[in-house]
Amino acid sequence: MTEKLTLDLSLILPDVADERDACAGRLTELLQAEGLEKVHLIREDGSARLCLHYDPQRFSVSRVRELAQAAGAKIGNRYRHESLRIDGMDCPTCATVIEHALQRTDGVLEASVSYAAERLRLEYDSEKIERLAIVRRIEALGYAVLEEGREAGWFAEHRELIFSGVAGLLLLAGWLAGLAGAPRNLSLGLLLGAYAAGGFYTLRDAWQSVKSRRFDIDTLMIVAAAGAAALGAWEEGALLLFLFSLGHALEHLAMDRARRAIEALAELAPKTAIVQRDAAEIEVRVEDLQRGDRVIVKPGQRIPADGVVASGSSAVDQSPVTGESMPVDKQPGDKVFAATVNGEGALVVEVTRLARESTLARMVEMVAEAQTQKSPTQRFTDRFERIFVPVVLVGAGLLILLPPLLGFPFAVSFYRAMAVLVAASPCALAIATPSAVLSGIARAARGGVLIKGGAHLENLGVLTAIAFDKTGTLTIGKPRVTDVVAVIVDEARLLTVAAAVESRSAHPLAQAVVAEAKGRGLTWSEAGKTESVTGKGVRAEFEGQKVAIGNAKLFDGESLPEVIQQHILRLQTEGKTIMLIQVDGQFLGVVALADTPREGVRGVLERLHQLGIRKTIMLTGDNEGVGRAIANTVGLDEVKAGLLPEDKVKAMEELSQRYGQVAMVGDGVNDAPAMARATVGIAMGGAGTDVALETADVALMADDLSKLPFAVALSRASRRIIRQNLWVSLGVVALLIPATLFGWTGIGVAVLLHEGSTLVVVLNALRLLAYR
Repeated sequence: MTEKLTLDLSLILPDVADERDACAGRLTELLQAEGLEKVHLIREDGSARLCLHYDPQRFSVSRVRELAQAAGAKIGNRYRHESLRIDGMDCPTCATVIEHALQRTDGVLEASVSYAAERLRLEYDSEKIERLAIVRRIEALGYAVLEEGREAGWFAEHRELIFSGVAGLLLLAGWLAGLAGAPRNLSLGLLLGAYAAGGFYTLRDAWQSVKSRRFDIDTLMIVAAAGAAALGAWEEGALLLFLFSLGHALEHLAMDRARRAIEALAELAPKTAIVQRDAAEIEVRVEDLQRGDRVIVKPGQRIPADGVVASGSSAVDQSPVTGESMPVDKQPGDKVFAATVNGEGALVVEVTRLARESTLARMVEMVAEAQTQKSPTQRFTDRFERIFVPVVLVGAGLLILLPPLLGFPFAVSFYRAMAVLVAASPCALAIATPSAVLSGIARAARGGVLIKGGAHLENLGVLTAIAFDKTGTLTIGKPRVTDVVAVIVDEARLLTVAAAVESRSAHPLAQAVVAEAKGRGLTWSEAGKTESVTGKGVRAEFEGQKVAIGNAKLFDGESLPEVIQQHILRLQTEGKTIMLIQVDGQFLGVVALADTPREGVRGVLERLHQLGIRKTIMLTGDNEGVGRAIANTVGLDEVKAGLLPEDKVKAMEELSQRYGQVAMVGDGVNDAPAMARATVGIAMGGAGTDVALETADVALMADDLSKLPFAVALSRASRRIIRQNLWVSLGVVALLIPATLFGWTGIGVAVLLHEGSTLVVVLNALRLLAYR
């Protein structure tokens, strides 16, 4: 008889996206070779999980886990994953050219290029191909791979604009020379120069596409310009290439603004740090910091690395990482993050993470990775373009051949065919979605929300319901005293007795009572001999009196005063835990405790309803009474209580059937299975936990819910802008095709409107960077 162990694939192979990845397939082979009965991968709503069937007589659970981790490490060493920055792309087609060239290269398992982010997500077999060979393949296509932190240089960043400017000047000179009656060869030479400058990058990209057996937008433009030249319309052909290159150059500069929004995050961390070593203070590069180093952070300086406060106290502005608007007080033992700004006090911080491992560094890396992942809308437009462009070429060919057979002048039909090629080029469509996704993810990161891909950005915008874990998500996660009910003595005396006895205990409820008493400024002498009664409470001596503190079970067989019984009934109905305090057989009163809601949760839920979220639901392992009390306090619509982790998964399935698109908000650890079942899994406290960053689709970097409405509203705005961009891009094509087909518009006007729509689409997407 075999047993089954299910593990999250992302924890074994962190860089593997899903079960279709070659690494995952190889992993199953290695584990079966180790003697496991059966190994297979399953996909559950976007989460890949590894199912291991094993003989319990041969393997323990821990041994199976060890085998899985060892196999994952072996695979990870062979199959490399990298995110490379690509320079030289001047249109979305360039990204497609690089993708296809690499996907046909032996040893490359996956290549996904984002023109908007200028990033290549690469997965390759290091035993079959080296990284250097891949870089050389990219360079052979006419592009460059930039090392992280290295800038391309002024000329490289502006070369498209320079070539376009030269093309414009030569076009103007050629046109004026023709008007002035200069020799035709002079005018023609200037126009040929305009062709060369304006068509330099377009011809390069078109040639690479043809070599890849693909026809794209650049191909359409080159064919149209060549056709204009064949008709003797050199001025119009030069104008076409000039405006096309100018549009791409301006589009590229506009997209750089969105890219820099993320790069600016990486530049927030200081370059050097003051370190205490060998009783001396020395300045070192942040990259040279080691775990355990103690760095001195003066008032107003940025903290150079993730760590814990060793000494000193101050208020720290964490907005660069968590998006929190107010500074957070830091005491010895508290965590701090790289790039956050120290307040008025000096701090000594013990480094716990290297520079490349900091929360900020991982955020930047994950955002760069997210920008290379295509959203559903982008995948649709890519498929549309692959079909549309060849259809346009065939249509233009028919437009050239058929009308002359019916007596229509060949020159006119040829010119109109070239104009149709320009009108039908879907440049704006190709950039409509990537530009919005890039801007949306960048804006979210600046606001303390990490969205790990365009698909999740879009899915956030279609949510109809959101489920929340209770403990630590809706509530603080720690018990607090909510009621002090004194029957005989006053509240101060009641709390003093309770705190004196409970101060001897490390139980969370006992510590909550002590914290409440200290918060009220109470003091007490030490209690005498104490006796813990498991599951019931504690007995002790205090100031010569016998004290008993605990729940009702501790006082079984004793008659409780009616007033005490009434208070117990009321407080338990509210879902609170009660502690009875008895001194020398006389009940002094009741202390009630509860895990209280986070501040501002009700406002967050109200804002979500305003944004169009129809239902908010609590999923909790606590009892119905406690869950219902919290739900009523914060304004939740539904409560599902008494749930184990596997029950939460079933609850998410049921909610998805009832409401459609449902998100799950939790801590990213205990809630991981339910989050995997959700349309979008949202984890809180991403800045403080590695697991939340790795497992969630969306991570709220601060440990509070206040950024959730912002994330939902931003995604809805992103979807609106994507739809607007698609309508603009498709609308312009739909208007220009008949206009050029029937001769109402020439090549010059067509290319002007065509490139204008592309710039409109990009500028519209950039509005997301200023979203509030």
